[in-house]
Parts: sequence; C-alpha cells; structure tokens
Amino acid sequence: MAAKSLGVALITGASQGIGKAIALRLAKDGFRIALNDIPKKEQQLKALSREIERHSGMDTYLAPADVTIESEVEQMVDQSTKALGGLDVMIANAGIFPEGKMVVDYPTESWKRTFAVNVDGVYFCYKYAARQMIAQGRGGRILGASSIAGKRSAAQFSAYSASKFAVRGLTQSVALELGQYGITVNAYAPGIVFRSLVSEILSEPKQASYTVRCVSIPIFWLGLMKPVNYKFGEPEDIASLVSYLASKEAHYITGR
Repeated sequence: MAAKSLGVALITGASQGIGKAIALRLAKDGFRIALNDIPKKEQQLKALSREIERHSGMDTYLAPADVTIESEVEQMVDQSTKALGGLDVMIANAGIFPEGKMVVDYPTESWKRTFAVNVDGVYFCYKYAARQMIAQGRGGRILGASSIAGKRSAAQFSAYSASKFAVRGLTQSVALELGQYGITVNAYAPGIVFRSLVSEILSEPKQASYTVRCVSIPIFWLGLMKPVNYKFGEPEDIASLVSYLASKEAHYITGR
C-alpha cells in the first residue's frame, strides 16, 4: 500500500544527476512521482521507479517524452495527471550543456538545439502544468532549471548562458501571471554539481573530454563558477532547495 501522499510531482530529466536526486527527495517528502526523460532512457527511469517505491513507498508513473516537442509535453502532463490523480508540482529540470565555442564559430544548429531543450522545454512544461493546475483550482508549484550561468556568463558559453537567462525571464513573467491562482513559479540556479558532470560523462562518453576541459578553463573555474570553500555541490544540495520551494511553506516565494 502506498504511503500517504502530499500530492503529485512531475520531474523532467529525472533519469540521472539533479533530476534523479529531486525525484528521490520529493518521493521521500511524500509526493507521488511522475518520472520523465527522453525515451532512450526509459530503463533508467524504470530502475528509479523501483528505487522510489522500495524506499519511499510512493506510487510512480513513467512518462518518457521529448520536452522539445510540444505535443509530447502536453500528453506527458495529461497522462501523468490521469495516472496519479492530478498535478501539484512541476519540475522542468531537463536541460543540456552544449560545447563551448566563440560566437563567430558557434554552429547555428547547436544554438537552436540548446534553446529547444533549455528554453522551449521549460516553456512547454510551464504552459501545460499551469493549465492543469488552474483547472484543478488548488494552486501548485512550478520550478524550472536555470543556472549560475543564467546570472553571470563566461566567454564561449553564449548559447548555454543565454538559454539560462531566458529561463529566469520566463519564470519571473509566468510567476506574475499565475499568482492569482495560488501557483508559485521559481527557478533554481546551480553552480558546479560534480556528480551531475560525472553522470553526463558516463551517459555521453564522446562529451567527456569536453566536459573535463570545460570545468578547467581558468575564467570559468576561477571567475563564474568558483564553488563555496572550493567544494563541489552535490545533486542532493539542489534537491533540498527544490524540496522547500515545492512545499506549502514556500507559498510566499515566487518569481525567483
């Protein structure tokens, strides 16, 4: 028998790293969990589902979908809602960290792909989660993944930084629109999260040399992303913040 539930949370990009940590934490908090990632990661979602149900006793639902495709996001929200009994928390976590290059050399297709995942994906999640929450009439929590790079950029990261700045602007605007419905909208902005980089390396081996090189660029490491006390963050650190922002106690925080 499932444990008593606080409601339903849907997390995109949940198969690894920060998304996985958020799913585990919100399940521990008492939410029924809808798990999303791209279809090729469905086996990882199944393993996570078993882990959640084993340790937290919460019901889960697998909702593989490509967040860059609007119709798939609409279907993901609709099916998750029907399977778990509503939607109370949307975590638009899915995102990519593209290769860094000077703007004069940056491939237009890479730019478009970065915005498709990091911005369009968040926009679609906000849109359909908001529609569902408004229809339910019981408020809700919507959160999106920004980044420290969405507050201060660095050379050769124009696409990634611009996409994360866009998430902040989108979040602040949507927060103003949805406050009247009791829905808060916030974005979390991680710095370097070590195990997320490791997960990325393991899942995308061809990107490993780039990822390692990226975090060693002096201007990036010493300027933009120098961690507190020179310690890396962990996915659970981000999940703890998300846990609070998803809670009823966070009703007074929005547009951040």
